[in-house]
Amino acid sequence: MDYILILEIIYVIVLMLVSYRVIEDTQNTTKALAYLLLVIFVPIVGILIYFSFGVNYRIRKMYDKKLKTNENIQINLEKELISYSKGVLKEGDEAVQENKKLVNLILKDNLSPLTNNNNVKLLINGEEKFPDVLECIAKAKEHIHIEYYIFEDDNIGVQIIDLLLKKVSEGVEVRFIYDDFGSRSIRKKQVKRLREGGVKVFPFYKIKLIAFANRINYRNHRKIIIIDGHTSFVGGINVSDRYINTEPNKNKVYWRDTHLKIEGPATWYLQYLFLCDWNFCAQDHMEINSKFFPDYQSFQCQQDKYVQITASGPDSDVPTIKFALLQAINLAEKEVLITTPYFIPSKSIMDALLIAAKSGVKVKLIVPNNSDSKLVNAAACSYYLDLLKSGVEIYRYTKGFVHAKTMVIDNEIAVVGTANMDVRSFDLNFEVGAIVYDEEIAEELKTTFYKDVEDTSQLDLIEWEKRPAVYRFLDKLARLFSPIL
Repeated sequence: MDYILILEIIYVIVLMLVSYRVIEDTQNTTKALAYLLLVIFVPIVGILIYFSFGVNYRIRKMYDKKLKTNENIQINLEKELISYSKGVLKEGDEAVQENKKLVNLILKDNLSPLTNNNNVKLLINGEEKFPDVLECIAKAKEHIHIEYYIFEDDNIGVQIIDLLLKKVSEGVEVRFIYDDFGSRSIRKKQVKRLREGGVKVFPFYKIKLIAFANRINYRNHRKIIIIDGHTSFVGGINVSDRYINTEPNKNKVYWRDTHLKIEGPATWYLQYLFLCDWNFCAQDHMEINSKFFPDYQSFQCQQDKYVQITASGPDSDVPTIKFALLQAINLAEKEVLITTPYFIPSKSIMDALLIAAKSGVKVKLIVPNNSDSKLVNAAACSYYLDLLKSGVEIYRYTKGFVHAKTMVIDNEIAVVGTANMDVRSFDLNFEVGAIVYDEEIAEELKTTFYKDVEDTSQLDLIEWEKRPAVYRFLDKLARLFSPIL
């Protein structure tokens, strides 16, 4: 009996400490109350769930991924980036001038400069992306940096690995970061093969049995390739055969996704981001080196596109990607076009969309007809009625599975990245995206959006309101799990 009493006292003390941490860490009042109820009324299990999914690691700063440099160099670098960005902004065209608030937000939160003198190529699906990737890797002279959430041991994955090993034999430095959860199929055979062939390869955050749930919860969802510091790829397409739709019957499902190829100074920030991630996960820390950041004068780009990179994750002070999307929506005067495979928006994003639609802005949303997760699909459905009532047009993609993460604002801003429009991408995952301030690229992405609309079914408000009450209840029940979906 004495032991039971002692255990009860210890548990009460632990419960009080956990409750204190919930209140101290959780900024959202509703979420804090939900976690308090969970840890109090679901003994032990509730505490485990909170520490797996509820702790605000952005505040806790559990990730240290700074480049090795002295404080004076860092201060001077920051000054140069701000000065460079302001110079580009001052000379920017109409698409840039009308969106100064977005440019300044990303510069302040991410220290990511607005860059000009970029070539930008929109890549639709794996059949357009992978030939360009293979061609650019084959041309690499100095270094290749690759960072992926999903890199599979299949035909395209092996093709890229074979080429990387060939480039190492030619004297090119190759560094490879993979997410230990998303790229689990290459862990044993291909990672070993890469290391034996001279590629420096590390998992971003190695999964272990201890703290297993937490390490799965915080995923590196980025898809980045940087070649010789001047060419880069970023977007939603992982390395997997499923993204290639050209071969008959190759895939059971048609995969629709979007990526960008960038040649120019915008590659600088993707390089910086990779090196920071490398210093977090690798055993050899890297310093800032001029070979990784070619001089501005070395870029010979004809298009002169204005590009800014935005990134965020548990290592950043604020959810920059969410703030950037919010600001972009708020700046819209005519049209907002969004494509996302997972739509579980934060309250602020939801409010921004509702306000835009009610203010006369055309807001259109493409989502999957059937998600690859029934729970995610149900949670997304719980938001549709309010959006439809406000005038938002919702299109469900029926040709296959839409995995693209894009947004177009007023034929001036094109956003292509890795972040879904959901809580996980905004708060839990390491994400990255490119914002192109350019009418031509925005028009191209807009055309792609309306072409995708041809393969959708549009939701009707009257019909949606007629859905059985049990479905509406189940959707709202699924929505309760949105922080961990």
